[in-house]
Amino acid sequence: MSDNKISLGKTFFGGIWDNNPVLRLLLGMCPMLAVTAAVKPALTMGVSVIFVLLFSNIVVSSLRHQLKPHVRILMFTLTIATAVTIADLYLKAFMPEMSASLGPFIPLIIVNCIIIGRAEACASKNGLVVSIIDALGMGAGFTITLCVLAAIREVLATGMIFEQPIPAFTDFYVPWAGMGMPVGAFITLGLMLGAVNLITKKTQA
Repeated sequence: MSDNKISLGKTFFGGIWDNNPVLRLLLGMCPMLAVTAAVKPALTMGVSVIFVLLFSNIVVSSLRHQLKPHVRILMFTLTIATAVTIADLYLKAFMPEMSASLGPFIPLIIVNCIIIGRAEACASKNGLVVSIIDALGMGAGFTITLCVLAAIREVLATGMIFEQPIPAFTDFYVPWAGMGMPVGAFITLGLMLGAVNLITKKTQA
């Protein structure tokens, strides 16, 4: 029982740090650069990815013994497309402004390498519990990274967070417009990757 708990813990927290899909594996970079000008769209994208990861991992893990090698990628794609369609229609129905803000990036989750990568590397080879924990860990790692990047950019670009003014910034801060542009995403992500590499080298030394 204790070994199982340890392995599940490592599976979950591995997605947040050791195998973080963005900062370590460099996957899912398109939404990292496209939807992180503010925290709200970044959080919405992150939650959508968590839902799709959970849905696809559960389905793939449940059917893993029936999967034939020559159709597994097709099955992965159809499963992911179903989950993305559900998420996209939900946003259009209940969060139309956010859906319009995110534009094509929710449908593009279908080709997100994180989703199909976890279906192949984990869900198709492991039981339901491990697959769920893996989806939650990877999804959490992706969402946290997305929101941290978005928070840095939103604060520097507007002096606000969650579209609310930060009192300490109100009187003196001059917005850095470049942080709201694509160049701001590249700069911030590059600095975050550099910080993670530096921390990793120090902890391994």
